[in-house]
This record gives sequence, C-alpha cells and structure tokens, in this order.
Amino acid sequence: MSSSEKIQIENVNCPGQTKNVDAEKYTAMKNALLKVLPWKAPGMTQSEMQKAILPHLPDELWPGGSKSGWWAKTVQLDLEVKGAIVRTDSKPLTWHRA
Repeated sequence: MSSSEKIQIENVNCPGQTKNVDAEKYTAMKNALLKVLPWKAPGMTQSEMQKAILPHLPDELWPGGSKSGWWAKTVQLDLEVKGAIVRTDSKPLTWHRA
C-alpha cells in the first residue's frame, strides 16, 4: 500500500462529515486497536488503549509511538461509526469491541 493512498473516514461526533486520511496508517492503527480492545465491557479507557497499542504499531509509521495518539483517536471514532467498537456509558469512558 502506497503512503499516497487515502481512505475515507467518519467521526461519530460529526455525523455526515468525512475526511480522507493515509490508508496505510489507518489500517495499521485499526489492526492495533482491534488487537488490544476486549470483546466485553468494561473495556479500556482512552489512556489504556493508547498505551496498549504501542507495541503493535509499526515503528516505520510511528517512530517510538510519535503522533500515534491522534491516529488512535481518529480511528477509534471511525470504528464507532462503523459499529466495530462500542463506547460504554461509564465514567471514565471506555470502549470495547462490538
């Protein structure tokens, strides 16, 4: 996959709006998130997710995890729209696979 390839994403907080992002980074982050997120509640907090994905990220895309936080949040919001992950109604917020 070329780094110039794009994929269209959505944001659960902005219905109807789309954005094009790097497909390679999106796919790598999606795979990492789905690998670490549990299938059942209570799930993981945003902070827990971001720590858990680091060992699963390709270093050539995120050297030392640099700038992975933005990508994790972006992919998480898109996966919520697509129904792949679920946000729980708890404090703090947590997410798990659908």
